[in-house]
Amino acid sequence: MSILGKEDPFLKVGSINDRTKAADSEYVWALKDIDFKVEQGDVVGIIGKNGAGKSTLLKILSRVTGPTTGTIKARGRIGSLLEVGTGFHPELTGRENVFMNGAILGMNKQEITRKLDEIVDFSGCERYIDTPVKRYSSGMKVRLGFAVAAHLDPEILVVDEVLAVGDAEFQKKAIGKMQDVSRGEGRTVLFVSHNMDSMLNLCKKGILLENGRVAYQNDIKSTVAEYLGGGKTEFSFSQTEQEAGFGVYIASVQFCGSQHQRQGLFSFDEDIVIEAVVRKKCGFVMDSKAVMSVIIMTLNRTRICNAELMLNGLDEQKRFRLTYRGETLLPGKYLIRVVTHVPNVCFYDRQDVCMLTITDNGTEFLKYNGADNGFIMFSPKIEEQ
Repeated sequence: MSILGKEDPFLKVGSINDRTKAADSEYVWALKDIDFKVEQGDVVGIIGKNGAGKSTLLKILSRVTGPTTGTIKARGRIGSLLEVGTGFHPELTGRENVFMNGAILGMNKQEITRKLDEIVDFSGCERYIDTPVKRYSSGMKVRLGFAVAAHLDPEILVVDEVLAVGDAEFQKKAIGKMQDVSRGEGRTVLFVSHNMDSMLNLCKKGILLENGRVAYQNDIKSTVAEYLGGGKTEFSFSQTEQEAGFGVYIASVQFCGSQHQRQGLFSFDEDIVIEAVVRKKCGFVMDSKAVMSVIIMTLNRTRICNAELMLNGLDEQKRFRLTYRGETLLPGKYLIRVVTHVPNVCFYDRQDVCMLTITDNGTEFLKYNGADNGFIMFSPKIEEQ
């Protein structure tokens, strides 16, 4: 971009997009050095904290706004749902807005008419389709907006986190439609959401944005693990008394193998050992009912199991060694949370300490080619009658 034939002087000015720090410049890079490629038929989840640049990226990809520097190349029509009511004229009826959106996407009247009944049925807004959109609730706008974006045959579908406005039934319906669009029809989907379950169910690849930059990109499971784990890939944790702000604190946690060596990667049939040290600050009076909980969680922090260990008799420190039998946790990535607390009364310390990875070393689950088989191996006794 140039001004009067000269380079724009503001292109080199600006601070990083970090909302937690005071600005050191009048200008901020909402996005900086973004570089990635999406193939036809890919379903890509874009993940990040609020203010990371996700919505800005989608607006640029949808050509709502242009980049300050750099180029974007896309092949095919782009249908997008970026905000509640985006692309709708409030004074026009739902039906009129469907035709207007189709025309914007480059479709003729016959194509739109052929799809109209399907769009109205999917949206569930048939009764109000001839009512001005300004009378719609936010949920109805999202329903109709998504139905239009998904059914008017764009080669690339861009969806921001507006689906969170819809009810559970419609969210399930919308996720199913995006799966059909990508798998059955080979179209490309770019999806932003803070719902990690939706991300894991829908997407194949993931991109993690931090402060306007691509911090990580890989398959969706690894990307979600990176996001939820806050970058935790280590298999040990420690903190000093000065670092801890609690009277009873978790001094260290580590994973060990069968030979007492530190490790964070285990095979499915291997025993998992967790060693933890809890300390009490000098002079602190601890409740006699205090416990330490060791919790194994999924990537979206759903609890799988919880072991509680009594801390009564803790003078300065206690060491614990927990062994989880092999062939219990199914292959995948897990987060370990350790908490010192008095149940139903107060917390002393709570830390998401480590990332645990269990690999498949030739189990029966390999034949399912990465399908979701749950988290726990629980085999019933079977008797044929």
